[in-house]
Parts: sequence; structure tokens; C-alpha cells
Amino acid sequence: MSKNRLEAFSDGVSAVIITIMVLDMKVPQGTDLHALKSVVPVFLCYVLSYVYVGIYWNNHHHLLQASERVSGGILWANLVLLFCLSLAPFTTAWMGENNYAPLPVAVYGLMLLFAGIAYFVLTKRLIAHHGKDSVLVRSSHCWLAPAMPL
Repeated sequence: MSKNRLEAFSDGVSAVIITIMVLDMKVPQGTDLHALKSVVPVFLCYVLSYVYVGIYWNNHHHLLQASERVSGGILWANLVLLFCLSLAPFTTAWMGENNYAPLPVAVYGLMLLFAGIAYFVLTKRLIAHHGKDSVLVRSSHCWLAPAMPL
């Protein structure tokens, strides 16, 4: 099947994730620079998560540009990736509002780990679907090319 719907849906979900993250940030109480100090941890977490989601969106775009078509398994792998990334607003807010306490940071790290695994699985699914001699494999980094059953 065509990859167009997958691309459009993934772009929309990424945009919603970033929007939710920015809407979670609270306006500081006060009008001086000291008032901004209270929101610095939340803002820094937002910047970090924005960069992560942006990297995934960018890599996802390039991955699908090198792909020609998708299958049902690829759609599911993509949904798992989007699910993992959709947890970014929650984990970002929890980490930032609790001044980088160990448990929120660990949960944030797990979210990133699971997103990385999901992206890897999506990539392997795409490669398996397109074949070892596909443009996808030739345009990918060398770590993607070795055959690995999934």
C-alpha cells in the first residue's frame, strides 16, 4: 500500500506531541527575571524533548522518503513508535516540574529507550519489506543493512 497516509498521520501526531508539550508549560507568576527562574527546569525539559521529537520526525521523514510502500506490520510498528513518542509530553512535564528527581528522569529515559527500540523495529520492518537491495538499504547507515529477523 502507499506510504502517503502513514507519512501524513505521523506528521500530524508529531505536531500534536510538540503542541501538547508547549501548552503544558505554565506562565511564570510575576513580571521580572526572577519569576522566570521558576520555569527554567520545565523550559529546559521542553527544549530537550522538542529536539528529540524533532530528530525522530526528521529521521522518520528521511526513512519514508527512501521507502516506496508499507505493509500492515509497518503500520503497527509505526504506531508503536508514535505511542512511545506520545508519552513525551507527560514524561517531559513530570521531569521538569519535579526538578529532575530520579524517578521522573528514569521514566523519561525509558520513554526514550522504548522510542529508540520502536524506531529500530520500524526500520527493520521497512528493510525486510523492501529487500536487501532496495534504495532504503543503500541510503541507510551501515548498521541498518545487516539482515536481522523481526
